[in-house]
Amino acid sequence: MTSDIRILVVDDEPQIQRFLKLGLTAGGFSVSAAMTGGEAIRMIATNAPDLVLLDLGLPDLDGKDVIRQTRAFSAVPIIVVSARDREGEKIEAFDLGADDYVNKPFGIGELLARIRTALRHHNRSGSTQPVLSHGRISLDVTAHRASKDGTPLKLTPKEFDLLALLLRNAGRVLTHRQILTSVWGPAHAEDMQYLRVLIGQLRGKLEDDQANPRYIQTEPGIGYRLNTEEPA
Repeated sequence: MTSDIRILVVDDEPQIQRFLKLGLTAGGFSVSAAMTGGEAIRMIATNAPDLVLLDLGLPDLDGKDVIRQTRAFSAVPIIVVSARDREGEKIEAFDLGADDYVNKPFGIGELLARIRTALRHHNRSGSTQPVLSHGRISLDVTAHRASKDGTPLKLTPKEFDLLALLLRNAGRVLTHRQILTSVWGPAHAEDMQYLRVLIGQLRGKLEDDQANPRYIQTEPGIGYRLNTEEPA
């Protein structure tokens, strides 16, 4: 029995299509498929799937072009599932609006977990929440207050903005450029030192052990992700 959640699989390899359809159906999802980028864009526009699994190596379009064109009209969660593991490919996909990136080969259990996280993030970001919370951390956007375990956190305005951004995108990788543009503006999109310093400051106020951060996870060469698994 499948749920009302509809996933579009975009991949031109029939064996991958079969593997994903079997695993996703067993996971309780309804599955449709597209073999080309053009077909995928048409199906996203007309059928409005709840999530897209996208390979980058398509016969007609590069998958990154599919992301770019889709983001012109839809905020549907997009998880890239690709054998391309170069850092530059991942950064560009995220900058264009991908929600996550899974390297081939992968386990269906990992993929299902990534899908659930992307759907949770999408549902959460669809509403404007005055209070953002994650485990032991709470942030009141309206009152401009933050706390951990009920104890107030003294955050600078930039630290507050960064934490709000991470909380709104919990579980999602945010690239350096995305964070810098959001917190400082487009003119500072390349100012990596600003970001390193701010991340260090925020970790100092959130983490029990800065050497082994549990909340703000580094995605080497790409950016940062707020861990969705609550630390023990």
